[in-house]
Order: sequence, then C-alpha cells, then structure tokens
Amino acid sequence: MTRPPARPRRADALRNYERLLAAAAEAFAEHGPQAPLDDIARAAGVGNATLYRHFPTRQALLEAVYHDHIQSLCRRAEDLASAPQPAAALMSWLKGVVAQGSAAHGLAASLMAAMEGPAESWCRKAVSDAGAALLARAQEAGEIRIDITVRQLLKLVNAIALATEDEPKPEEADLIFDILLNGLRTPSGQRAEA
Repeated sequence: MTRPPARPRRADALRNYERLLAAAAEAFAEHGPQAPLDDIARAAGVGNATLYRHFPTRQALLEAVYHDHIQSLCRRAEDLASAPQPAAALMSWLKGVVAQGSAAHGLAASLMAAMEGPAESWCRKAVSDAGAALLARAQEAGEIRIDITVRQLLKLVNAIALATEDEPKPEEADLIFDILLNGLRTPSGQRAEA
C-alpha cells in the first residue's frame, strides 16, 4: 500500500511542496481530479520535474491535497466504532462523508477516483477500512441489509456529494441522503441470517 508523500525537510523543497499543494487544491476544486498537472506545476511556479519528484502520480497528489479530510473521516469512524446503535453510527459517518465532499470542492470526485484507482492506494484503503468496520457492525446487528458492500456505499455517498457540491441549497444533500437511507435499512421483520 502506498503512503502519502512525506513532507520534505529542506526549506526550499518544503516551499515548493506547499506551493504545489495549494495550486493543486485550487485546480482540483475548480476542474476536478483530472485538472492538468502541467497547469498545476505552472501555477505553483515550478517545473514538471519538481511536481513529479514530490508526487510521482496524480493519485499521490490527490491524496496529499485531501490528506487532512481523509484523516478526519477515518478518525470520525474510529470515534463511532463503539456507538451503541451501529446503524445510526454508520449513517452519521456516511452523512459526514457527504458533508465533507460537498464542502471541499473536488474531494468527492477525488474519493470516487480513489475508489476506482489502484487497490494499494492509501486513501482507498483508509476510507474503505473505516467504512467497512462501521458497516459490518450495522449488518451484524441486523439493522442494515447484508447484500451491501462498503465500496457500493462509498460510491453512493460520493455521488451525492458530487451532485450537490454546487447546490445553492445545502439541505438538498440531506434530502437525497435520507432517500438513500431508506434503501439501506433492513425491512422490518427481516433480520440478517445468523
């Protein structure tokens, strides 16, 4: 599994790294995860070689830009791991994924790209593991359908975030998320097989 690139130690290299992150964050927010890397390097005032020295792949750059958001989602999942109501904990976490994806322009598209990207991606593993633990608890409690995978859930919530990130009414994401919830719950009287 790849790890996010480490911050450089030399002052000049650190300045370039931070300028690249700032330029990439702006480009991804405006153009999505497919923003041209040449444009990012140019906006940061560095050459392509400097960009690739710090971030050998587009995915590495995406994960560095959204590192704090991803870490926040993972910490939130850990906090909810022992909540007394497993389904409510899962829903709370998923709603947080939607909220962060809607607020941080480009994050939802980047997370969707990570879900489709290389299996060894740090971002993909971190987010999938965080959600899988919450999903498993809710399924074991018989509160969430057993035929749903964490990958499917993440695709759905990232699609909601992506579809609503430019929505002038923030409650639109909540409404669509509530519709999703009704499809996730185990129908009353039907429990998971032991």
